[in-house]
Amino acid sequence: MNDHLVRIITKSGTVRALACVTTGLVKEACGLHGTMPTASAALGRALTAGALMGALLKTGQRVFLKFEGNGPLRKIVVEGESDGTVRGYLADPLVDLPLKDGKLDVGGALGRAGFLSVTKDLGMKEPYRGMVQLLSGEIAEDLTLYLTESEQTPSAVGLGVFVEANGEVSAAGGFLIQSLPPFDMEAVDQLMERIGKLQSVTALLRQGQTPEQLLDTLFAGIPYDILEKRALAFRCSCSRERIERVLLSLGSKELADLIQQQGEAEVTCEFCRESYRFDRQELERLLVELG
Repeated sequence: MNDHLVRIITKSGTVRALACVTTGLVKEACGLHGTMPTASAALGRALTAGALMGALLKTGQRVFLKFEGNGPLRKIVVEGESDGTVRGYLADPLVDLPLKDGKLDVGGALGRAGFLSVTKDLGMKEPYRGMVQLLSGEIAEDLTLYLTESEQTPSAVGLGVFVEANGEVSAAGGFLIQSLPPFDMEAVDQLMERIGKLQSVTALLRQGQTPEQLLDTLFAGIPYDILEKRALAFRCSCSRERIERVLLSLGSKELADLIQQQGEAEVTCEFCRESYRFDRQELERLLVELG
């Protein structure tokens, strides 16, 4: 099944929902970063969250999610764009904890003390920023808290990643449901009851459920319209030109010191691990640009 997302809204206009499969992009990201199983699950959940949040944006906008906890993972950073592309990294990809209740211990890896900060680049002069304390470190619960408290939108989020015994990601995806004014409490209660009885997202994905089928299950008996279906992909926005701008931002003195002391530079993108090399001649050209 190709990675994709489906976005719907109920006929009453009071509930919107998104569901997605992200297996391919999560597998690609974990391969690039060489993640161990617990780190794979954490990064996969965060990337799926980024894809869901990105789908709520208008064309050309992007969202940045940063999870910082007191666990060994320390930090997860994800960027999601309105076009369905997502990228991310974590501070320590080699974290792997013992199973907890038969499941990968993402909460223990990220930590239960820390913060989730969200920044939205909406194309305005200043980006929108919000922050909440981590609730569990399990990613889905933390994002639910952020949306409900910081954005004042009652929400439910479900995320799942399955990592095989050989360390390979074989299933990833999730859903996001939001109640919109005027609030339909009957529909909300009905949905919450179904979510409570629902098998885990991971189990449903392993059974081969598509985003369409997941939404059909959740919204059985509640009429809705499909607003869009979109492809999802892992894609980095780095380029040699962007890295040059980073080097220019160092300033003349630091760039001159770099040339004198090392004679060259190698910069590795944190999101995709692509390396960019600059020899002395290229660094000297940048120094001339700085005047």
